[in-house]
Amino acid sequence: MQRMAQDSRRQSAGYCGLQMAKKIKKILGLDITLGNSSSFDLVEYRPAPLFDSVAEQPVPIDRMDINAVDFLIGPGQRLGVSSPLRRWRIAYRTIYSCRAMCSLVAKKFAVIHRSSSYVAIDVEGGDSAPLAFSKITDDGNLRELVKERRLEDLRRLGGSAGLVRILGSNAEAGIHGGAANLSSRRAAFGSNTYPRPKPKGFFHFVLEAINDLFIIILMVCAAVSLAFGIKEHGIKEGWYDGASIFLAVFLVSAVSAVSNFRQMKRFDKLSAECDNITASIVRDGRRQSVSIFDIVVGDVVLLNIGDQVPADGVFLQGYSVQVDESSMTGESHPVDIDAVKNPFLTSGVKVIDGYASMLVTAVGTDTMWGEMMGSITRETTEPTPLQERLQRLTSSIGKIGIAVATLVFAVLVVRYFTGSTEGNDGRPKFDKHNTNASDIISGLVNIFQDAVTIIVVAIPEGLPLAVTLTLAFSMKRMMKDNAMVRRLSACETMGSVTTICTDKTGTLTLNQMKVTQFWIGKDQCPPATSIAPGILALLHQAVGLNTTGSVYRPNVAAEAEITGSPTEKALLSWSISDLGMCVDEMKKKCAVIRVEAFNSEKKRSGIMVEEKASGATITHWKGAAEMLLVRCSHYADGNGSVKLIDSETKSKLEAIVHDMAASSLRCIAFAYKNTAGAEDSEVNHGEEPRLDDTELTLLGLVGLKDPCRPEVARAIDACRSAGVGVKMITGDNVFTARAIAVECGIIKPEDLDALVVEGQEFRNYSPEERMKKVDRIRVMARSSPFDKLLMVQCLKQKGQVVAVTGDGTNDAPALKEADVGLAMGIQGTEVAKESSDIVIMDDNFDTVVTVMRWGRCVYNNIQKFLQFQLTVNVAALVINFVSAVATGAVPLTTVQLLWVNLIMDTMGALALATDTPTKELMEKPPVGRTAPLITGVMWRNLTAQALFQVTVLLLFRFRGESLLGLTEAENNTMIFNTFVLCQVFNEFNARKLEKKNVFQGMHRNKLFLGIVAATVVLQVLMVEFLRKFADTVRLGWGQWGICVGIAVVSWPIGWLVKFLPVAENPWRQLWTFVKG
Repeated sequence: MQRMAQDSRRQSAGYCGLQMAKKIKKILGLDITLGNSSSFDLVEYRPAPLFDSVAEQPVPIDRMDINAVDFLIGPGQRLGVSSPLRRWRIAYRTIYSCRAMCSLVAKKFAVIHRSSSYVAIDVEGGDSAPLAFSKITDDGNLRELVKERRLEDLRRLGGSAGLVRILGSNAEAGIHGGAANLSSRRAAFGSNTYPRPKPKGFFHFVLEAINDLFIIILMVCAAVSLAFGIKEHGIKEGWYDGASIFLAVFLVSAVSAVSNFRQMKRFDKLSAECDNITASIVRDGRRQSVSIFDIVVGDVVLLNIGDQVPADGVFLQGYSVQVDESSMTGESHPVDIDAVKNPFLTSGVKVIDGYASMLVTAVGTDTMWGEMMGSITRETTEPTPLQERLQRLTSSIGKIGIAVATLVFAVLVVRYFTGSTEGNDGRPKFDKHNTNASDIISGLVNIFQDAVTIIVVAIPEGLPLAVTLTLAFSMKRMMKDNAMVRRLSACETMGSVTTICTDKTGTLTLNQMKVTQFWIGKDQCPPATSIAPGILALLHQAVGLNTTGSVYRPNVAAEAEITGSPTEKALLSWSISDLGMCVDEMKKKCAVIRVEAFNSEKKRSGIMVEEKASGATITHWKGAAEMLLVRCSHYADGNGSVKLIDSETKSKLEAIVHDMAASSLRCIAFAYKNTAGAEDSEVNHGEEPRLDDTELTLLGLVGLKDPCRPEVARAIDACRSAGVGVKMITGDNVFTARAIAVECGIIKPEDLDALVVEGQEFRNYSPEERMKKVDRIRVMARSSPFDKLLMVQCLKQKGQVVAVTGDGTNDAPALKEADVGLAMGIQGTEVAKESSDIVIMDDNFDTVVTVMRWGRCVYNNIQKFLQFQLTVNVAALVINFVSAVATGAVPLTTVQLLWVNLIMDTMGALALATDTPTKELMEKPPVGRTAPLITGVMWRNLTAQALFQVTVLLLFRFRGESLLGLTEAENNTMIFNTFVLCQVFNEFNARKLEKKNVFQGMHRNKLFLGIVAATVVLQVLMVEFLRKFADTVRLGWGQWGICVGIAVVSWPIGWLVKFLPVAENPWRQLWTFVKG
């Protein structure tokens, strides 16, 4: 009973206010809109000057200040009772009073009945205040609306239009973009992000570094050595050997872990940048691009071909929309989206045709895509092809190291038990009458420890680390050079590229379109030319309606803001400035009935419009001039007359197109056809009707100039010098394509055998003829995405390493087929970017050449480090093996060998894997797919250095004490010190594999100089201060001078050996010589 009384009083108050408002409307004749009495949306009035400035919505009466009505009368004016403005003032005061009384009743007795799927939102403070989402009764239903495709729930909410109102948005103007409004939406519905898996911590990499079989065996030996040392010498003296090994192992593992941890952080950062996609939305009535992470529920998102849907939402308006849901459902067939049967758009799907606007209903983890991405653990350590090759090489070298270590172990054991191994006191270590079991075990453990250390040093674990370091360094630097690497393997492969297939627009050109010529019929029209009103109106429709661009003008005096593709922006700008087009007025006069979106196969787009005043239905077409020209039977002239296109006129029009194309202009034609209505569209087997494109009337021709980039000619010359061919694949006609190719330097006067073909011609070749001519083709005009794919397949069959640029959705197959896919960052669609390996952020061909230079640098840096590491490996293995066989002991202790391993692996990789590209890299032909990692030049260099080090150190080992008057401890320290310093000086030699001047550009690599300096300082500490740890003794100035003097000889040896010529395949020649 109490509920019924409340409802009665509420309805009575509402009814009284509503009836009073109706009477005022009837008496005063006002244009008043009455809201729904049940929800107390009372009276709104519509004086045009008081519209909302953003979305042009009528201002609610309770938001209206009384001064706004006073302004209509004006200060100091006295108006009679019969004055319309006076009546407005009286009406306003009356309505405002009614509104106030009814609001009091509504707030006291309000009982709102909601359906199970209803979402109630309190709007406080009007449009200028943030939306307070405080009464969401069933947020789960809103989340599940798109996930479960609840069409009935959407209809109960009033369809997409009702959902727009519920979410406080506007289908045309979007939401208000104030910070408070956006914050309230994120607080209510969440942000468009998903939780990323917790990254690996630093200690994970420490454990990963220690978790090596031979390192573990070494630590076990260290533990045994520690136990026996303490037992034999007491805890005060006996802990040094075992603890030193533990400390050395930890040091090596920690440095490796720090390096790997930093690279993981860098890769994660680059991965996050790859995921940061921009989307086009409407806020405050203005079209703008934002990160998908900034999208909120209620946003209106604009979707075009190739876009990725950034959040869950419902279709608002659009034409011919098809999406690829294979990323979510696994089904590859396209799905049609419309307002009636299937209005649901799921986050993560790709738009493959048409364009549309959608209302965002769920974001982040409330979407299926967000749930899925939040549960995926991304591994950034997937091995690249080069890393896999190096791992195989590491395995092979490791097997050699194990074999050598096994021999050393066997020799030392035999010598130990035969009494040939002597201790520090000169007596044999093993005496079967006096040696106890504890001494035998300790001796065997020490021998085994030495053998395991040899294996640890022999296995070049630093090779994969060097690849990771150089890739991470290169990726970071390439990002600064406007190239974002999506797949690590692409960095390496770019160094082997032999052919680049590039687009024209935006890549070779500036992508700054401007209309420079305009023809109506056979006459060119300068900007000031008067055009018949009928033709002008048709041109306005053709440009302003048949477009994916948009024009926003905040007020009449403001300059128009034009968005869209460069071509669309150029046409819209020209039509506004030269033809006097007003987009808003034209849209009020015409209604769009049907649209056929542009794609690269049709090379045209169409639209059917209805003129509201006359009821006439007109189909407009816009596209490539020569393709539309063949579909035209008539043409219009500047006076408004429509004439037949005879053979003479056709030749004249074709000549106009040819001349514009020869001047490097892009030729676009406008054509139209008067139709009786939508029924004139072609219908094929139940598919969506297609617009009629026969018997058209040519409306006009425009020529757009897109200048070549000033740096392109230099970049293409660099490709020629590097042995890389450049082919231009474009959708422009053959004359425009040839003119641009000559201007850019793709076709030179001396290229007598260069071919310029059209896509259809290339497609119609026989397979044999295609394979014969593909290398000679420089330009392919009027090409389709299939032609580009066919070109890539032919080049790969001929053994070429192919890089392809692409920006459209249909370029995805060619980008995937190529060895390296390069997507454009500005004009590229999300589908193209997803299919690519590298994204060129500035769409510039010069950046493509920069990426290729970095790719060669990666390969070159790996070869430098490989040469350096193999030199150390060969020298260490030979010295230890010969010394073990000859003397029964190895000259370098376990700790010393681990220190050498640290210099060789981690620090060497840091020093040599971070060199920047040099000019000489682009003066050599590309490296083939199967080219050996270790070239003849590298074998020559490392053999000379290893031979020098082995000779000097073995001389020290056997004659050092007698020649220099050294003690055994001093001699062993000299061997260790000289060996390390030889590696330091050899690092300089490794910087240049072929050039004799190894110091060129050294000052630019601060990291290299820093690591060399750090190595020298640490070596001094090891020898002079950490004597117990490193098992060394102090050396005098003269002894240090001898060590440094011997190590310096590495430089002249490295310089002299580069005078020796090297065959391309020295081993094959040696085998031929032996056989012959």
